[in-house]
Amino acid sequence: MTDAPYDLWYWPSIQGRGEFVRVFMAAAGIAWRDRARDSDAQALVEDMEAREKSSEFAPYAPPYLVDRESDFAIAQVAHILFWLTDRYDLGTGDRGIDLHLIQMQLTITDIVAEVHDTHHPVAGSLYYDDQKDAAAQAAKSFREERIPKYFDHFEAACGKIDGPFMAGERWSHVDTSLFQLIEGLRYAFPNRMKSVESDYPHLVAVRDAVARIDGVAAYLASDKRLAFNEDGIFRHYEELDGK
Repeated sequence: MTDAPYDLWYWPSIQGRGEFVRVFMAAAGIAWRDRARDSDAQALVEDMEAREKSSEFAPYAPPYLVDRESDFAIAQVAHILFWLTDRYDLGTGDRGIDLHLIQMQLTITDIVAEVHDTHHPVAGSLYYDDQKDAAAQAAKSFREERIPKYFDHFEAACGKIDGPFMAGERWSHVDTSLFQLIEGLRYAFPNRMKSVESDYPHLVAVRDAVARIDGVAAYLASDKRLAFNEDGIFRHYEELDGK
């Protein structure tokens, strides 16, 4: 993508939070360069250090997106997605609905953080093997209490407006993020997801509708879509899964 207008900076070997941005951009047909994948993680570190030393506000952490024409950098998944939505006129045109979609996106940010804490409940600096007992307890609570609590909320929101997507006939950043969330949870907690998905038909329908978007389908079939692995946010450890 040599003519891509954006550089996406994120760790090169994992989907992580960067994947929420990638799926949205794929759906919208927005081209990007995956800079750290094109070079390496050191290039990401060096770019972040250079931005810290510049006169502009710097990202705290990846992912961040850079407008190649202006070198403007914007970070935080929800912020990036809202910025792109506004820039490409991908909102609903209803201010109230658009604000509620941002609210929902921030709630997705919350559950993603809780997913991470199922395998690193003590400290991100420790290996999983150093906190397995605490992880087992955190994962049990997440599976049995937190997934239903979040999914009840998302399911209700998805049923407010008729249509395949949360806001009706037109997909939004929330839909693409729900797609990635469900895909990640299916990988990390396959047994638990099989046991609860039938309770959330609207939510699963949104996931399926996003998968059918031309740009998303093409992206999923390409080598740009890395497989989930045990270095990312969504990790599958058999001992953390449950019915």
